[in-house]
Amino acid sequence: MSNLLDGKGLATRMQAELAQQVQTLQATGRPPGLAVLMVGDNPASAAYVRNKEQACSKVGIASLGQHFPSDATQTQLAQAIDALNQDDRVDGILVQLPLPEHLDAVTLLNQIDPDKDADGLHPMNLGRLVRGEAGLRSCTPAGVMRLLEEYKIELKGKQAVVLGRSILVGKPIALMLLEQDATVIMAHSRSQDLPALTRSADILVVAVGRPNLITAEMVKPGAVVVDVGINRVVNPATGKGKLVGDVEFETVQQVADWITPVPGGIGPMTVTMLLHNTVWSYRQRVERMRR
Repeated sequence: MSNLLDGKGLATRMQAELAQQVQTLQATGRPPGLAVLMVGDNPASAAYVRNKEQACSKVGIASLGQHFPSDATQTQLAQAIDALNQDDRVDGILVQLPLPEHLDAVTLLNQIDPDKDADGLHPMNLGRLVRGEAGLRSCTPAGVMRLLEEYKIELKGKQAVVLGRSILVGKPIALMLLEQDATVIMAHSRSQDLPALTRSADILVVAVGRPNLITAEMVKPGAVVVDVGINRVVNPATGKGKLVGDVEFETVQQVADWITPVPGGIGPMTVTMLLHNTVWSYRQRVERMRR
């Protein structure tokens, strides 16, 4: 049976370390600040935002978020981002996705000051990742890499298969794995003979948003399986819902050497890397002011 890659436990330890760092950094006169912009009343988004605000409070980061009604205009959001870009109390800005359909999310994300881009999604930060330069990294992929590092998972020379090609997870994690000398294959909905591809993986990262897509027959014995998916499924008999990943955990656990649980795997790491990015941005700003 697999060993668990315990993201929740690592996130707890990292947040305690961040809290100590923030306590020391506050000697400069203010705490690090994170502004999360949310539009509308999507229940899932509201839950995510509450979770982020609670995490900020736990480590001593000032939460400077704003909540807009669902009919907020592009101009209103653009003006809010401009104001936050100029606000010296703010070190990180995040626009909670998804946005209502009438808003252009890409334009708004690109408007965020790259040095305050807490989610690591600005083209400049993605470009820094491609070039191997220091910069803010996408939170979920960075969380995956930090978890693999914690458990001393060897990546050099290993074959890594990334299932999913989104700009949020798939593409950045492929670049990060490549940076660590893994041999990376990107698979997606158009890939032929997907089971053959996934069975070739020493490291399998799954981020497609389809519950229980990956079964034991699709996994190489002894592989490391990272399940980024978070899906809510309802039991028809009881009407009760539960969270599951993109990987059929119970069967794959019998085959893989290491596996992330859902929940308790990558989710807590994503929030923790958001806090890490905010503190990192704060440090960069303080250092620039001292020069």
